[in-house]
Amino acid sequence: MTLLSGDAVETARRALIKISETRILEVVDGLDLRGHAKISAVVGIPLRNLQQRRDIAAFATSAPMAAVTALLELLAMAPLEKVIAALGDHADTPNFEQLSDAIDNVSRDGSSNDDIVAVMVFAIVEDFPAAPHCRRLLEERAEYALPELPDVTVESKLLQPKVTDPEIKEQRRRRREEERKRKRGPSSQRPARPTKSKPASKARDLDIPSVGDAEMPTERRRPIKFTPAELERFNPEHALVGSIVIVDVPFDSSDPSAPEQKSKERPALVVAASADELLVRPIYSANAPTRSVLRAWRRLGLDHVCYVDDARIALNVDPTAPFERVGRLSDQEWNSQI
Repeated sequence: MTLLSGDAVETARRALIKISETRILEVVDGLDLRGHAKISAVVGIPLRNLQQRRDIAAFATSAPMAAVTALLELLAMAPLEKVIAALGDHADTPNFEQLSDAIDNVSRDGSSNDDIVAVMVFAIVEDFPAAPHCRRLLEERAEYALPELPDVTVESKLLQPKVTDPEIKEQRRRRREEERKRKRGPSSQRPARPTKSKPASKARDLDIPSVGDAEMPTERRRPIKFTPAELERFNPEHALVGSIVIVDVPFDSSDPSAPEQKSKERPALVVAASADELLVRPIYSANAPTRSVLRAWRRLGLDHVCYVDDARIALNVDPTAPFERVGRLSDQEWNSQI
């Protein structure tokens, strides 16, 4: 995780005080934070406490930044997609006017001040290119101004000794004593029998592993359904499959403002390859009906939310060429993406 500046930390905490209690608790209550959920303790425990105690001020001022950032991301993700769509081609590095216009557009389309604050503060925390413009909007627009953090005293019970009633202690002692006597029972008076060596287990003779020795099943990569023509042309088991690479992707149609430009370098997910071609799903900064969020965008080091298109495009690119590789999806990420 990137080390946040003190200003970013305070901004994130103040944002949770600004956003309405109803909106925050609505998001938190929708989370599965039970023990089996795949979420780290440093994030899960503070959020579970917030579910139970409903004390947003205490969470905002004292929760670990990992938990604060996780909650901000949940609040910002849906409205962030709308802002990115409103920015269009300027989504990567908008200037102040472009960002301001996009914010106004999504506000007119129904996004609340809570949504806008969550998006701008999340951009600041994640250090997006537009972060300075977000800071300026928070300072210049009264409706987005962040309140100061309240003085909250968080009572800790960790250092306080636990006091137990003496009568309860005695009851527990008697129960433990009775339980020990019941377990000993009359069998404790019987003479000890000589032990016999047990015959070797048939399972061991047959070299069958016990349940404790068996390896836990691991998640395997889900195969893609290809057309017969694609399978004849590409190898779905190629070593590059699952990698995110930077390649030149042709445009679907020409841009009237720049008719000479036929393609653009962008990330793409490799789904198959041959000796001289790649079969990829392009990745865009703007959302569309045929696109889904690249769930691993932050882990891969990308500086903003990206979207993987459903369409597969064949590129005349040598897989051994020295093009830039952003990273590779894990099997779990691949299965959730495909």
